[in-house]
Order: sequence, then C-alpha cells, then structure tokens
Amino acid sequence: EDPVLERYFKGHKAAITSVDFSPNCKQLATASWDTFLMLWNFKPQARAFRFVGHKDVVTSVQFSPVGNLLASASRDRTVRLWIPDKKGKSSEFKAHTAPVRSVDFSADGQLLATASEDKSIKVWNMYRQRFLYSLYRHTHWVRCAKFSPDGRLIVSCSEDKTVKIWDTTNKHCVNNFSDSVGFANFVDFNPNGTCIASAGSDHTVKIWDIRMNKLLQHYQVHSGGVNCLSYHPSGNYLITASSDGTLKILDLLEGRLIYTLQGHTGPVFAVSFSKGGELFASGGADAQVLLWRTNFDELNCKSLIKRNLKRLHFESPPHLLDIYPRTPHPHDGKLETVEINPKLEVIDLQTSNPPVVDVLSFDSTTTTDTSGRTLPEKSEEISGYFLNPSLVSDCSPAALKKKTEDMSDPPYESQRSIPLAVTDALEHIMEQLNVLTQTVSILEQRLTLTEDKLKDCLENQQRLFTASQQKS
Repeated sequence: EDPVLERYFKGHKAAITSVDFSPNCKQLATASWDTFLMLWNFKPQARAFRFVGHKDVVTSVQFSPVGNLLASASRDRTVRLWIPDKKGKSSEFKAHTAPVRSVDFSADGQLLATASEDKSIKVWNMYRQRFLYSLYRHTHWVRCAKFSPDGRLIVSCSEDKTVKIWDTTNKHCVNNFSDSVGFANFVDFNPNGTCIASAGSDHTVKIWDIRMNKLLQHYQVHSGGVNCLSYHPSGNYLITASSDGTLKILDLLEGRLIYTLQGHTGPVFAVSFSKGGELFASGGADAQVLLWRTNFDELNCKSLIKRNLKRLHFESPPHLLDIYPRTPHPHDGKLETVEINPKLEVIDLQTSNPPVVDVLSFDSTTTTDTSGRTLPEKSEEISGYFLNPSLVSDCSPAALKKKTEDMSDPPYESQRSIPLAVTDALEHIMEQLNVLTQTVSILEQRLTLTEDKLKDCLENQQRLFTASQQKS
C-alpha cells in the first residue's frame, strides 16, 4: 500500500526545524524557529507540551535511546537536556561559541555529539555531564554530526563542501568526501553503518560506501535544496525533505524514486522515520507537523534490526543487502513514481490542534566548556537524576507507558505560575552574575601572579644586595 497521512499537529508559531520519535513510538518531539520544543502525544485528545527555555531558534531535537532524555540544540549557543515530562526539569550546556546546529546521542546513550557554526564538533559524556573532546578540521560552519550505529565513527558535514568521517577512538579524521558544487545540509549513517547519505544544497542526494570510499548512488529528484533525510530501519529505503515543498521516498535496492509526497505549503525542513519504521513525520516552513503511516514496507523490521546489530563493525564482510548498484543513479522523478497529495484527507481539526501546556524549565544546571578542558562544578543531585539511568526510576517500558498516560491526563493544569518575562530577567541576572564571578576569579589569579612576581623580584634584589656587600 501507499503511505497515508494520519494526522497533523498545529501548535508551533514558526517553521519546524527538527522532528524525532520516542523509542516507544508514543510521542513525537519537534523543534522550531519559535524557540520552543514541543512534545506531542499520539493518544486521542492528549495534551501537547511546549518546553520553554531556549532564547533563540531551536535547531535540533533528539530522544535518548532509552527515551528518558530529550536533547536540543539552539542558536542561543547552548544545548539543553530535558526530562520529557510535565515537570520541565532541564540541564543547560553552554556548549559552543556560535549557534549549535545539531545534537546526536550514541546508540548506547553514553555520549552526545554537537555540531556548531564555530566550525567544531564536540563530544560530551552523558553520565558525568562532562565535555570530552573537540574535533577541528572543518573550515566553515558544521551543519550536522552523527554517530555510527556502533559508536566508533562520527560523520559530519559542513559548508566548506566536505563530509568527514572521524574515528572516536583516536579523534582523527579518517575519511573525507568533497563536493565542488554544493554543501551537505544533513548526513547520516545507514542502519548497518557501512554507508552514509548526504542531503545536498545542490538539490542532490548522495550515498557513499565508507569501506570502498566510493560514491554508490546519486539522486537528482528534487528541484530545491535537500534539507534532511532519514533511513528506514531496514536500510532499504530513504526519505528526503526539500525546499521544493515535497518529501521523496527512494528505494535503495532498486536505485529509484518510488514516492513523491505533497502536504506541506512551503519548504520542508525535517523528516524522520519512527524507530520501527511503521511511521514517519515531517515538518516545514508552514509550522505544521505531519504524521504519516508508511504502509509500503511489510518486512519484519525487528529481524532486520537484529541482523544489522550483528554487523555493526565497519570492516565486517558485506551482506547481500549492502551491495547497492555500483553506478550513479540520476533520476528525473517522472517514471514509475507515485505522487500523493493528501491535503484534503485529514479533516479532524480537534485532534490536529491538541490543547497545549507550557512547561517552564527549572532547577537548571549549567555546564560550560570555557577552556576546552575543564568544566565548573554542578549540582550532583540534578546531574545524577538526569544522566545515570540507574537513578532514573521511570525508564522501563511500563514506566514510560505510565508517564505517557500521566502526561496526557486531561485534568492537568498548566504549572506556569511565574511570568516568562520575569523568568527571562532572572536568568539574565544569573548570567551577568556568572560573568562577574568569572571576572573576579580572573582578577584574583592575576593579582596572585603579580604578588608572586613581586616576591621573586624582592628576593632577587636581596640576593644582589647581599652579593654586592660580600664583594665590597
């Protein structure tokens, strides 16, 4: 069967920049230009939650593999970790010196990779909430960075027109793919970690084999820049989102375009398959979030995922399904494709506009990478609650189910008791106090150095005076 638009969500006030499904596929997280994150529940009549905390455009959002954390990146130069419930607890990383473009958890949930317009990729330890290391080789803004399924590699793309592969063990760049025409807006590994796909500003989608260092497929199916892509868990399909207002689904085994989906009015910026592949979501400039049912793939995704997990090592011998056609596949998108325009199919506005509850972040701790080496102290209680799964009691599937039901409970009233302007003012005062504290600390260090130098000078003067007296 063909993909079907199941429902759409309205609640954001500006363009959608990122979408991600929870591991249990009961919730969808979205990020937007309106500075908010939103958490949508698929249960009918369930409330949606708007997370308030970032000061600028939210560029990326992702659930942790267990689903107990939500990471977000923003143009306000910070990364935030949220507990995805109605309490609004969050932890802030002052991560970069420029806007942060993407966040990505490793498959085991222990690491977080962030990419920024300061030309760097940074990797953070989630259990200890500490900065680990930076990767510097790009010469322009880094737009996206993703872990490989086994966590041994990171792929990144930049406006310097390169896609780089990094080894997380020795922190070296081990591969480099260049493009003379455009740059990649988004990159990701396929589910078994043998290939990467890039979404190009030059309207193209490219798939590279990282073992052979070879371009395998080259799709020219969009008439605008490609902003995002997502692999189906089977690895057999790829969905793309473009500024031409369409989503396209590619059959990678046959090397052809099979579906063109129209539903957004304006550019589409984000798309993602659910963890099992039965759903996918898209978001764009029209501030709408569309939820689709895949339908066309009846394969047993769980068995495919298990098979892929056995072949995560990037030097593993290739499997039959890894062997894509070895020649580029340019397509004009006209032959053997199905166009789906579902604009009139979803009319249940009541479920499309769920009641929205504002959730203000509180108890937030700040983790700063000021020197690239050390981080200030932080609240151990918050750190433990956020980042150690053994301390987070609600990680089990049953607890997650209870949490989802609890969040969608109709009697729940908004806890927004403090006006947003007051909260912003207080946070600004705290930031200024932090700056003053750091300034005083630096002055104290300089004063100590000056005292030490003066002491050395006086001791030298005393030695010279004693020596001159002995000579006379």
